Amino acid sequence: MGLWDVIQTQILGMKWLSDGIGRGLAALGIDPDGRAGGSLHFFLYDVIKITILLCVLIFLVSYLQSYFPPERSRRILGRFRGIWASVMSALLGTVTPFCSCSSIPLFIGFSSAGLPLGVTFSFLISSPMVDLGSLVLLMSVFGARVAVLYVVVGLVVAVAGGVIIQRLHMEGQVEDFVFSAGKIEAASATLTPRDRAAYARDQVVTTLRKVFPYILVGVGVGAVIHNWIPEQWIQTLLGGGNPLGVVLAVAVGIPMYADIFGTIPVAEALLAKGAQLGTVLAFMMAVTTLSLPSLIMLRRAIKPKLLALFISICTLGIIAVGYLFNLLAYFL
Repeated sequence: MGLWDVIQTQILGMKWLSDGIGRGLAALGIDPDGRAGGSLHFFLYDVIKITILLCVLIFLVSYLQSYFPPERSRRILGRFRGIWASVMSALLGTVTPFCSCSSIPLFIGFSSAGLPLGVTFSFLISSPMVDLGSLVLLMSVFGARVAVLYVVVGLVVAVAGGVIIQRLHMEGQVEDFVFSAGKIEAASATLTPRDRAAYARDQVVTTLRKVFPYILVGVGVGAVIHNWIPEQWIQTLLGGGNPLGVVLAVAVGIPMYADIFGTIPVAEALLAKGAQLGTVLAFMMAVTTLSLPSLIMLRRAIKPKLLALFISICTLGIIAVGYLFNLLAYFL
């Protein structure tokens, strides 16, 4: 076994944890390969694995994020023009909050600071869709090639969406209070490594409290799908035999609300039951980018015409990504 295989299976995939839980259940007289025992094994393994990865990732990403407070991010973005501004905005979105709802206040702050509308929308799309946490978690389930390509195409969607909105000159579709909102907070004084570590630790606690219920729900749904839903059902609805599987997955995902951490267990279970890779990834993107609560929040900042354009761009982009991954699945 090569070094990368060890990283993939033992560090990211935590096979040692899966094996240990299986032995523990067997010692208690529970068959980890049975339907009920398999559900319990799936639930315990995924909750523990995702929680461990979540804490490590949030700490590392938050430590990095401490170097990019909102005012500094605004100054960085202000140095770029045209498509490169959207590219930088999308990249900065990867080191910001993990869900769309928490990205919206930063979107308002950037808009009130005078950044072009397309640039702020590139940030708004990329922030929940392709954060660094999703990269590592996707690697733990789907492998490095799928995870990296997912991030790349997600950034392409974010940049393309921002460019389209910018060229349509939709500034009049933003609510007036956004441009008159108070400036985003200035960068704080230089932080010491200890200060940054303390900030990252606080972010771990805060974020874990916020997302842990969704992890439990997501893993619970995944356990049911993995061990109780007939494989034929999943293959019929989301497998290669249904050309509209991607569209169906996106339609189901949009009304839901979860972050990447609660969505991955569901995606993992669907994939194991025969759903196509691109269909599963499209479902994840729809849940994290176009959740109903985040759209309700965003409606307070932008008018219906711009909101409809945002939803249309994201939906079409996500569907295109889904079909692309389905076509490339054989090579991945």
